[in-house]
Amino acid sequence: MADPLDTHVHLFKPSLKADPRTLLLLHGTGDNEQSFSRLGALMAPEAAVLSVRGNARENGMNRFFRRRAEGVYDMEDLARRTAELIAFIDAAVRHYGLHRTGLIGIGYSNGANILASMLFRDASVAPAAVLMHPLIPFAPPANPRLAGNRVLITAGERDPVCPPALSRSLHSYFEQQGARSRLLFHPGGHELAPEEIESASAFVAEATPVTPRDVRATT
Repeated sequence: MADPLDTHVHLFKPSLKADPRTLLLLHGTGDNEQSFSRLGALMAPEAAVLSVRGNARENGMNRFFRRRAEGVYDMEDLARRTAELIAFIDAAVRHYGLHRTGLIGIGYSNGANILASMLFRDASVAPAAVLMHPLIPFAPPANPRLAGNRVLITAGERDPVCPPALSRSLHSYFEQQGARSRLLFHPGGHELAPEEIESASAFVAEATPVTPRDVRATT
């Protein structure tokens, strides 16, 4: 059986100052782990970075799962790749000796969608998560283990890809599960706006550093 760590091309940068936080970076369609890792340097330059490349391809562009059309997902592929990415993260935590409770997921567009999908299934994937312009066009299953998780959702009021109503619905979902959820809109579209980066940076800065006794066993 293949090592789950080998299932995804990824970039890992350890913290040079023993910062217990690790930014789990998940890019949007057409991006990759190298270019998206620059976002981590902007938000928390002292944190470790685990930037992952999606395994799906669409017209030569990297994605984390397949879709049949804009906003129409291949749900079987989404479920399979969600499980695959969770297994990869578990393997990366063990291999790189990461603090599990220090994981902060940051996803944009397609990366935000796969991050949300993982949280629907396993709240421990990222106890804190930033979902930038997510599009979840289905009703997520209840997950009471999300209680206590921190979630920031950012979106554009004129986003042609992600309707504001769905962003509000996702925000309500996390609140109903007991997560501490925030929702930020900027006046633009699907692009990342400076106020999103600022808000996400503040959100990441609020993450409480963990101590060894806080860390869940990873063996």
